[in-house]
Amino acid sequence: MTRIVRQIEVDGKLLTALFDTGSLRSYVTSEASPGPNRRGRVISVGLGGQSRRLDERCDFTARIDELEMDITAYVIPELGLIEQGRLDVIIGALAMEEWWIKLDPHNNELDLSGLRKGEFTEFSAW
Repeated sequence: MTRIVRQIEVDGKLLTALFDTGSLRSYVTSEASPGPNRRGRVISVGLGGQSRRLDERCDFTARIDELEMDITAYVIPELGLIEQGRLDVIIGALAMEEWWIKLDPHNNELDLSGLRKGEFTEFSAW
C-alpha cells in the first residue's frame, strides 16, 4: 500500500490530498466539499480506525500541476490529521486508475504522465 500527500486545487481552494492505493473509493470532508452533494446507496467503510456508514457524495474537478481530473467522492465529517496537517481529501485507487495516476513510492512522488498525455479514448457507437 502506497500513500503520497499533495496539494490539489478545488474551486480555487488548496486542499491537502492523500493519494492512497489502499483506499478503493475517494473521500472529501464536509468542509472541503464543493457541493452540491447528493444521497446515494449507503456504504460501510473503515476509516481512521472507525467503522462509518456513508451515503452522501459529490463530484468535483481537482487540479494538480495544472492538470484537471473529475472525481466522485463520499462526503465525511472529517478525515483527521497527518504529518502535513489536516487532511481534506483521500484520492482512492478507482480515481487514480481512471486518470492513469501512478505512485512512485521510492521518490515519494506522483507519476502524472498518463494524466498529462490526455490519451483517453471514449467508446462511441454510431
